[in-house]
Amino acid sequence: MRFGIFYEHQLPRPWGPDSEHKLLTDALEQIELADASGLDYVWEVEHHFLEEYSHSSAPEVFLAAASQRTRRIRLGHGIVQAPSPVNHPARIAERVATLDLVSDGRVDFGTGEASSAAELGGFGVPREAKRAMWAETLDAVTRMFAEQPFAGYDGEFFSMPPRYVLPRPLQKPHPPLWVACSRRETIHLAARSGIGALSFSFVEPEDAAHWVAEYYDLIASEECVPRGFAVNPNVAVVLPMMLHPDEETAIDRGIDGAHFFAYSLGHFYGGGTHRVGDSNLWQSFGTDRAEHGFALEIVHADAQPLAVRLLQAGMGSLRGAIGTPGQVADLIARYEAAGVDQVMFVMQAGNNRHEHICESIELFARQVLPRFADGREEKELAKADRLAAAVDKALARRAGPRALPAPYEVSEDADVAAGRKPAHGPLRALAGQARHAARESLRGRGQAGLRRVVGRMSDSRLEQVFGTSQAQRAVFGMMTRQFDPGRSAGFEGAIVYDLGLADGTRRLWAIEVHDGQARVHQGGGADAALTIRVPLTDFIRVLTTAGSFYPLILDGRMTMEGDLALANRLAEMFGARSAY
Repeated sequence: MRFGIFYEHQLPRPWGPDSEHKLLTDALEQIELADASGLDYVWEVEHHFLEEYSHSSAPEVFLAAASQRTRRIRLGHGIVQAPSPVNHPARIAERVATLDLVSDGRVDFGTGEASSAAELGGFGVPREAKRAMWAETLDAVTRMFAEQPFAGYDGEFFSMPPRYVLPRPLQKPHPPLWVACSRRETIHLAARSGIGALSFSFVEPEDAAHWVAEYYDLIASEECVPRGFAVNPNVAVVLPMMLHPDEETAIDRGIDGAHFFAYSLGHFYGGGTHRVGDSNLWQSFGTDRAEHGFALEIVHADAQPLAVRLLQAGMGSLRGAIGTPGQVADLIARYEAAGVDQVMFVMQAGNNRHEHICESIELFARQVLPRFADGREEKELAKADRLAAAVDKALARRAGPRALPAPYEVSEDADVAAGRKPAHGPLRALAGQARHAARESLRGRGQAGLRRVVGRMSDSRLEQVFGTSQAQRAVFGMMTRQFDPGRSAGFEGAIVYDLGLADGTRRLWAIEVHDGQARVHQGGGADAALTIRVPLTDFIRVLTTAGSFYPLILDGRMTMEGDLALANRLAEMFGARSAY
């Protein structure tokens, strides 16, 4: 078990002229103390425009300052926002590598998509594109770390010609990779990607055990294909924390900060209304905290084992690791038993006082940390040995760094003429991208947009875009709108499409034709006249590019059962004359 302290740089209103300066100065003193006290990590977020909740927009600068005041604590980017309109991939690689060098190789590289409306809208990032942007940026950045020189990139949202990206990180092939996780789905994504999971869900130890088991099962499975060039199998959870020998004092010192942390997070990420420069979160927190699940009156000093979340008399609240050293040690032991690798503590939250945070760090180091320090290096070595074969197999599934086939001569005119996307003007750059075209098409603006975008997509990207029920319903909706009853030869009944996905799952859609009208619904159809089985990517690609399904039939990738004469009429019935 490893331990870290986690910073959002919260700063509730009202703000004084020196508030932000004191906030950062205090945090650096806390980190220096944590380093001397034996804590293992400091994690710093990247957020933008989130008033009161997070004044941490340049984590690489803050972590660089921390690196010069510490000697052993690891410096975690928790996280760097990866969408390229927020951070150009080359700038991420340069900043992380520089921090790794000045810290003597102490960087952990956490990444994420961002999800607040304030940030996505502020940088012009379409919400439905952010996961794909994250994947693309992480792929590009890890290649910049490992390739000498970087062999260039021509992605959907980001393009760059070959360049030698400098400096290079001290850790080889690159610092350990992590991704922010708030749901079970992203824990699975982390495992399949071979990267550490930073969980921000305030999950109970017993629930965390299920997540951890699923994570390590996937790490050891063939589904694990690393996104980087090294595997970082680790799960970390975040908890609010404040310690004192007297439980009631610990609650008095820490519970408001913990509750404000979660309350303000919900404000920006829960779909609420925010007025720039006018919303006062600390004030509204004071008046309506209970109705948002942060009731103070059900948090009692009763010497009981700690629960992360509380429920009593229909009221909810948050507790976390706020209590005595013995209570917190017992809570951590439950996380250790669940297989969690690291606990990150949030102490700088709300109006928690600097001196109370420092007292908690010192108390943790004296009375809690020793319980978990003995033998942990041996346990980590045993874990590494246990996972070594799975890690080797996972890395074998990932293609290695590329090499330039020939020297690349820099030419500004040639690079621009080749269609490289500039780092500036993200709104203009995004407007012409494939994802934008797909989004507009799925809003009902016609099949032409789909045809343009599909022609440029890889199969994996195509499945990512059209793998949702909403996207598939839009495609089948286009088909039903083009239905021509005059060409159906009086047919009535169900045509079922059985679409296969890369993970082995299948999606069934039925087009029901009755009384001269065609309607679509998800699922099979009773006594289907015709069932068509085909991979989703092949179906979308042929349908939207006016291609032919015949090659798929010949290759055995598409099969039909039922009325084959009906199959020959489908093109005319649904207006795709060259598709079947």
